Amino acid sequence: MTMSVNPQPQITLNDGNTMPQIGFGVWQIAVGETAAMVRGAIASGYRAFDTAAAYGNEDGVGVALEGRADVFITTKVWNTDQGYDETLRAFDVSAKRLRRDTVDLYLIHWPSPHRNLFVETWKALVQLKESGRVRSIGVSNFTIEHLQRVIDETGIVPAVNQIELHPLFQQMPLRAFHESRGIRTESWSPLGRGKLLGNPVLGAIAARHGKTPAQIVLRWHLESGLIVIPKSANAGRMRENIAALNFALAAEDHARIAALDSPSGRTGPDPATAEF
Repeated sequence: MTMSVNPQPQITLNDGNTMPQIGFGVWQIAVGETAAMVRGAIASGYRAFDTAAAYGNEDGVGVALEGRADVFITTKVWNTDQGYDETLRAFDVSAKRLRRDTVDLYLIHWPSPHRNLFVETWKALVQLKESGRVRSIGVSNFTIEHLQRVIDETGIVPAVNQIELHPLFQQMPLRAFHESRGIRTESWSPLGRGKLLGNPVLGAIAARHGKTPAQIVLRWHLESGLIVIPKSANAGRMRENIAALNFALAAEDHARIAALDSPSGRTGPDPATAEF
C-alpha cells in the first residue's frame, strides 16, 4: 500500500541553492545494511540523505543512489582529515565512495578546536565550491565563536550548521545567531536519541492529534523552520517519520514544547570542549 505524503518543502540556502527540509540520516546504520536502508527510504519518499566519512557507510549510500539525479546528498569531513590539503584529499575519497562528481552539501563534521584547523578546513570547502565539486558548504557542531571566526577570517558564511537540536535542547541563542547571518539550522538527533518518545507532554499532544510522539517532534522541527534528518532502520518508522509532513500543530502545542527546553538537555558531546 502506497502512503500519500505531502510534497516535501524545500529550504533555500544563502547561496541560492535549495534542499529538502526533511531527509534521512544514516548514522549508526551498519555498513552492510546501508544500501538496502537507503533504497527503503527512497521508496518511503525521502529525497535527501545525510552521511559522513566517519560513519563508514558512504559507499552504501553511493550504491543505492548511483545514477539518481533527484536526490540531495550531504557528507562531512572527519576531524583527523582537517587542514587544507588533507580536506581536499578526503573529499576526493568521499566523492568516489558516493559515486558522485559533485556533492550537494559538504560539512566540517566538528570544529575540533584543540586542532585549530577548522579555518584552514573551511578554506578548502570554499575552494571545493568555487571549483564546482560541491554545490553548498557548511559546518556541523559549530558554536557562535567558531562560526564568527570562519566568517571573520574568510568572509564566507556557511550555508548550514548541523547541530544537536530537539525539544529538550532547543539551542535558541545559536539559532538566533544563525538567523542573523542567514545560516540554516539542521537538527541531528531530532528525537533526542529516543529520550523524547516517552515524554508525557509530547504524549498528550500526540494523543490529541492521533499521531505518534515522534511525528509530533518532527512536525515541531518542520514548523520551526529547521532542516531535520531522522534515522530509522525500520521501514514502518521511515514512513511514519516522513508522514510528519501531513498535519499541523497548534500554537498551544508549540508553547508546551517550548517549555521543555533545558540547558542540561544535551545528549551528545559539547563542541566547545570535545577533543576527538
